[in-house]
Amino acid sequence: MLTPKKVKYRKWQTSRTDMTKVTPDTRGTTVAFGAYGLKAISGGRVRANQIESARKAGHRAIGKTGRMWTRIFPDRPFTAKPAEVGMGKGKGDPQGYCLDVRPGRILFEVDGITEVMAKEALRKAGTKLPVKTRIVTR
Repeated sequence: MLTPKKVKYRKWQTSRTDMTKVTPDTRGTTVAFGAYGLKAISGGRVRANQIESARKAGHRAIGKTGRMWTRIFPDRPFTAKPAEVGMGKGKGDPQGYCLDVRPGRILFEVDGITEVMAKEALRKAGTKLPVKTRIVTR
């Protein structure tokens, strides 16, 4: 799974902004590397294991001829407390890394395959993510 090599702070504050009502992204909104891309329509918090699951599903559908690019990277740590532990006694330990995805961000790109195969691969990758997605072309 994707994890940063080094982080400045072990634990971040929660930032309780509602990602469904946030303004659209301004960076990473166009298809840059491939011919087809998977674009986020809604906002949300995507974890590293969800990104990896989507990447595997897309690569399986592409095969050996195509190429796939991941345009996002999880750099935000999230914490969780163990099961059946009471409230209080501090914040939980870091469990993994996630990324706040805003609407309009390109998540994955593919190239080197037919349009039908590309759309099917990106559709399969999009089902693994907690945000609504749309397939876009260059």
